[in-house]
Amino acid sequence: MIQKYLIERRSWIILFLFLQFLIIVVSYFDPTIPLMSIVYIVFISMIIFIIFLIIRYNKETNFYKSVETWENNLDLTSISNAESPFEVIIENSVTNQTEWLKQIASHNLMSLEQEKDELLSWIHEVKTPLTAMRLMIDRLDNGTMKSNLIYEWLRIHLLLDQQLHQKRIPFIENDLYIEVTDIKVLITKEIKDLQSWCIQKGIGFDLHTEVKEVLSDAKWLAFIIRQLLTNSIKYSEASDIIIKTYPKNEQTILEVEDFGRGIDPKDLPRIFDKGFTSTAKHQDNAATGMGLYLAKKAAKPLLIKIDVHSKLGVGTTFTLIFPKRNQFLHISGM
Repeated sequence: MIQKYLIERRSWIILFLFLQFLIIVVSYFDPTIPLMSIVYIVFISMIIFIIFLIIRYNKETNFYKSVETWENNLDLTSISNAESPFEVIIENSVTNQTEWLKQIASHNLMSLEQEKDELLSWIHEVKTPLTAMRLMIDRLDNGTMKSNLIYEWLRIHLLLDQQLHQKRIPFIENDLYIEVTDIKVLITKEIKDLQSWCIQKGIGFDLHTEVKEVLSDAKWLAFIIRQLLTNSIKYSEASDIIIKTYPKNEQTILEVEDFGRGIDPKDLPRIFDKGFTSTAKHQDNAATGMGLYLAKKAAKPLLIKIDVHSKLGVGTTFTLIFPKRNQFLHISGM
């Protein structure tokens, strides 16, 4: 800030130094003016001027220091009060711009809330005819047609479910209810819901649950497992998916292992990024690039860590590492 201040005041400093130099030059060429006295006066003037600069530096830079360290969070309380007329102009301009931005942000937030509510309402409305459609499909006698229709129905159902949870994730902290959850029952239900898709692709499940209960939010945990299962089913064919739960270092581990096409090593760091789809099968229109991203987002407030290990052409293993029980004390009060 000192360097910036000197640069800002360089014209005044140069003018002062020029005048002092001019006085010395005049006294040097004019024998009637005592040179040593003038040099002494100039020396005193320089000292006074330096002291003046130091005092003015602290006084004039307080406002600009506070502006420089301002976090641009629309909170103006951290900015020092303006003193000079120019500082008042800047303060008024920043205040007006901030108030305008607050109004825009408030309007945008209200629009987003309205859009979210309308979309959630639409999703719930769509679920009614979707449920009726499933009942009609179940009454069909043609096995092949019934299987194909159930598969397409399931795709629509999963996309709607994904969209519903995507809109709720920003407010997930308000929706959490941490309780002891029977993870075996939860996994079994998710497998049953995906059964028609698995039959069509010739996929089976091998479930081993050494740990049957975890402390978590059942609804959001089911959503995370659903995304991992659908990802494994989507990229597997005529093979089993192994699901295991076991204890490790006072934590519960859940593994979902498939023997599908695997993930390219260069894609592994990006698979949880929003909208990312495989570079190996980039023309795959069925992939939305949202499932694993949403699973990661939902896992964070649940304090669940998701790891992935994969080998191209061999398969992929997703691992959920649940937190220790005492890690939930600050959000569950248990």
